Amino acid sequence: MTNIYEIANKLRAESKHLPINRIEIEDALNTLIHRVLFPICDQEKSREKKLYYFYSVLVENITALLDRKQAEDMVDRFISNLPQLQDQLFEEAGVYYENDPAAKSIEEVILTYPGFFAQVVYRISHEFYKMGTPIIPRLFSEYAHSKVGVDINPGAEIGHALYIDHGTGIVIGETTVIGNNVKIYQGVTLGALFVTKSLANEKRHPTIEDNVVIYAGATILGGKTVVGHDSVIGGNAWLTKSVVPYSLVQQNSEIRIHNTLSPDEHILDFNI
Repeated sequence: MTNIYEIANKLRAESKHLPINRIEIEDALNTLIHRVLFPICDQEKSREKKLYYFYSVLVENITALLDRKQAEDMVDRFISNLPQLQDQLFEEAGVYYENDPAAKSIEEVILTYPGFFAQVVYRISHEFYKMGTPIIPRLFSEYAHSKVGVDINPGAEIGHALYIDHGTGIVIGETTVIGNNVKIYQGVTLGALFVTKSLANEKRHPTIEDNVVIYAGATILGGKTVVGHDSVIGGNAWLTKSVVPYSLVQQNSEIRIHNTLSPDEHILDFNI
């Protein structure tokens, strides 16, 4: 029989290059969101212990990557900005409520909407990204990705009042810039034209200006691609060039419908 003890020790010895606790970090993130930022998710009124738990977990794990003073400074700065971040997130929950006729309350948005959850995690991870925190922002964003199927890189720059409807399958790349009052539906990709390590420090992803609507399945690629304000990108559109403000972009396709179930067994042929 294989010596399990020997193999386990060997695995531990070869895994010492990444001394952080992913499960603990994800639990701290959940505590921050569901028990500190949005107390409607928690019957307890006191949030000091839960916020301290988040603080201590983040400090300890960042200290494994940087020195302790840097770690404490980063988490202190983040927590100092939490009241403003909470105000912004409640405002954005209101945007979901106003845009979705199926939404019955702000609380329903906060508790159940996958797009809003991904947006909350993005706002948190982006704050740490701006401070240059290693690994932690991606751990946060990939946790949201695994939970709700929305992949927002923490490096993206996203304005106020983003509305993500349904959410599933959305990808927003690291150098994407999104303005204010933008609506994005499921299956949208804001990506790069091609991927190579030499472009790591270049703008690879598109810019979406204010008041743009991007419908389901649309793909917009390229760092030089700009979607002008107040434009509408239709479903399944493929866009690799800039469009001016107030544009309507549509993907034309022919759909043929054959009805073989007519009473007289005639075939009805439609082009759409």
